[in-house]
This record gives sequence, C-alpha cells and structure tokens, in this order.
Amino acid sequence: MNVCELKTAYQEIINLPLMKYETMRTELLQLIRENEEDTRKGIVAVLNQARKKIDALDKELERVRGMMVFEEKYADCSYICGIDEVGRGPLAGPVLTAAVILPKGLVIPMLNDSKQVSKKHREELYDIIMSSAVAVGVGMNSEKVIDEQGIEFANKDAMRQAIRNLGVEPDMLLVDAVHIPEVNIRQVSIIKGDAKSVSIAAASIVAKVTRDRIMQDYDAKYPAYGFKDNVGYGSAAHIEALKTYGPCEIHRRSYIRNILEQ
Repeated sequence: MNVCELKTAYQEIINLPLMKYETMRTELLQLIRENEEDTRKGIVAVLNQARKKIDALDKELERVRGMMVFEEKYADCSYICGIDEVGRGPLAGPVLTAAVILPKGLVIPMLNDSKQVSKKHREELYDIIMSSAVAVGVGMNSEKVIDEQGIEFANKDAMRQAIRNLGVEPDMLLVDAVHIPEVNIRQVSIIKGDAKSVSIAAASIVAKVTRDRIMQDYDAKYPAYGFKDNVGYGSAAHIEALKTYGPCEIHRRSYIRNILEQ
C-alpha cells in the first residue's frame, strides 16, 4: 500500500458515523498492524495519526462512561429520565424542555452539555438520540405564558409537559439544577447535570436542536431580527433591530421593556 492509498483508507475509517466507534477502533488497529513494518516516512506519519485517533477515541469513551455515575447509582430503576431546558434567557421565542430515557449502558461518543457541542455534532447526536432512546418527550411554553406567569412557572410547566409526552412513565428523574413541583416521581436535582449525566446531556441536545429549528422557522417569518443566528438571544444586531423595528409577535415583552425604553 502506498502513502496515498493509506491516507485514503485512514480517512474512510475516521469518517465512519459516531456510533460505529467500535468498528473504527478495530479497523484503525488493523491498518496499523498491516503496515507497521513499513518505515517510509509518509506511512509512519499516517500510522502515528491512527494511534493518536485511537487514543483520543478511548479517552472520549472513558469521558462519556464517566457521565454514567448517576445512571449506575440508580440502576435498580427501570426507566431513568434526564430532563433539561433551553430558552430561559432569550428575548424572543419559547422556553423548551426535553425528557429523554436512554437504554441502559448506551455509550454515545461526543454526548455532552449542548453548549459544549458544535452545531454539526448536535445535529448528529440528535438523530442518534431520537433513533436510540427508549422514549423522548418535549414540552414548551410560549412567550405569552412567560410574560403572563413568569419564566420559572413556564419552565417547570414545560418540564411537566415533557414528562407527560414521554409515552412511558419513568421511575426516576435526573434534572439539571432544579426541582420540578407537582410531579409524583422520584427526582434528583444535579447542578451542571448536563455535563455530569448522559441522560440530562441527551435531553440538553434534544431541547437545543428542537428549539433552534423552531427559531429557524421564525426567522423566515420575521427576517429582520436574525433569529436564525441568535435564536432569540440578545445579540447586538438583535437589539439594534428591536430599537429600529420594535418587537414582533414572539418577543417577550417582560424581557425587552428596558431595551425599548432606552
């Protein structure tokens, strides 16, 4: 095998889908074994890349398994559900929550707090979660509910909606940083839970991707505010558009009073 052929083979392996990580590791090891006696500089360089890739993959899998501490602690529960929200802070659009029950022991590379994951990987993770999860539920409250009843009510009510929309009843809730009232299911609140629990991280990804897609749709209806880029948050361009054009239907009046009064 010449250097170009080896590079091509290496690229094909590392471009495998995320959930093919076992195949990726096996094929990289095979590539190394088949060529490790070749001392040509180009070959050696590619094999070193392959070794580094295996090392990075092993560390990533170890990181994700380290996020299963709570799931393992409550392993006696049949259905452990992670819950997270997105959209507490934006000036426009809904607050949205997701509830996700993952199969026990499922390892998903790159799974993390949605804020720590690139948009490309969030989309890939979303598809993996939606196709692999035991159940997924989403809850949402509009800017009108936020204005009328406050963000705390809107957020926790959306969490209750997400639980109801699962289709199965969990026997344990792992929640990012809050306690959900009026829910008769055992729950554990975990500070920074979306970085400590695979279940909450999965909910974080589902919530973020779902809300971003909603805001993309609103951008087509209200293009002046740049919702496709800021997803409702108060970027400089968004605030300038608010001052120029005034609020649109989905702006949270309780959030923008001070801006409009300036």
